[in-house]
Amino acid sequence: MGTIQINLLYTLLTAMIVLCSGGLLGERVPFLKRFSIPAPVVGGVLIAVILAVADSLTGTRVSFDMSLKDPLLLMFFVTVGLSADIRMLMKGGPQMMKFLLVCSGLILLQDVVGILSALALDLHPAVGLLAGSITLAGGHGTGAAYALRFGETMGVRGAMEMAMACATAGLVLGGLLGGAVSESLIKRDHLSAIGDEGDSEDSAAEAPSPESSENISAKSFLYTLFVILACLGAGKYLASVVEKTGFILPDFLFCLLLGVILRNLLSLTKNVHINERTVDLLGNVSLSMFLVMALMSLNLKDLASVAGPLFIILAIQTVVMVIYVRQVTFAVMGRNYDAAVLAGGNVGFGMGTTAVALAVIKAVTDRSGPSRMAFLIIPIVGAFFMDITNAVVIQGFLALPFFKFG
Repeated sequence: MGTIQINLLYTLLTAMIVLCSGGLLGERVPFLKRFSIPAPVVGGVLIAVILAVADSLTGTRVSFDMSLKDPLLLMFFVTVGLSADIRMLMKGGPQMMKFLLVCSGLILLQDVVGILSALALDLHPAVGLLAGSITLAGGHGTGAAYALRFGETMGVRGAMEMAMACATAGLVLGGLLGGAVSESLIKRDHLSAIGDEGDSEDSAAEAPSPESSENISAKSFLYTLFVILACLGAGKYLASVVEKTGFILPDFLFCLLLGVILRNLLSLTKNVHINERTVDLLGNVSLSMFLVMALMSLNLKDLASVAGPLFIILAIQTVVMVIYVRQVTFAVMGRNYDAAVLAGGNVGFGMGTTAVALAVIKAVTDRSGPSRMAFLIIPIVGAFFMDITNAVVIQGFLALPFFKFG
């Protein structure tokens, strides 16, 4: 009975055990392997279910020390920035704009579906927004912010619980369905990363750089870790400075941009460079650990406490999401292998977070082949443009007369 407090050391140890368990299950369970379900999602959901059952049966809760969870996410976004060559960003510009328009359409659709579903179920339209882009595209942070305002200005009861439940469900569904969507498209259209148009041109145009061919060493590991932590610290400081002006931007955005700037400045020098293999290693580790810690700390009982109509809305949103990415995202992005991977990534951050999207496309590309375009577009669009677009769309709906939002 009561709550068991787990300190940081044992939280990290538990997270690693959960991650390894998810990896083993992902390799040995045909369903998980077939649809490229990321190991952090498999292990994280499994432990969350076990802890929820234990809580229901014995009344015992487990509280983990999650002080490293957010820094791990910021570290990951720094590594994304450090991998972004400005020449590749320029090359991916047209595709990036198309993907942004597709994702913006999805955000708008999520809110329309959410509001109409809420009205059909005789619920406050604000519940539809909470079960729309606020939590699905926005995640827990955006959901918590709007839930507080809905509770205060509209008197929506249980707004916080609903927001957390929707964000949690979206996080899990995004991780589970993203890989399945990509794999189904790849197999249906017999797509392959080898021999796709553009791949041979990329390989011919880009000679292996010293930093990409250099082996990982203790020196490169410590140097890259120092650079990542420096960007992380500077990014958080810049976010706090900008926040004082009243213009609030997420701290991960500053970390990402600092990584991009530093990477491209260092590329102008001959004697100082960052080992790309080490960046990839640290990025993969930080992303995997963040996802495991985020999922294993979820309280799945929140979902049960707001079951019923909310689950109906989420079920409708899930069906609409899958149809949209298969029929619109995949088609607009070119109906090729990159488009299939991007469709899965779209599910990842359309239902969960950018971190989930990147875990999805990593699992897919590890199994089916590389997609440079997906790893280029998803972080920029998902981590930066979508937050701005989502905020604009939400405020547009809240300006409608029947919301009476002040």
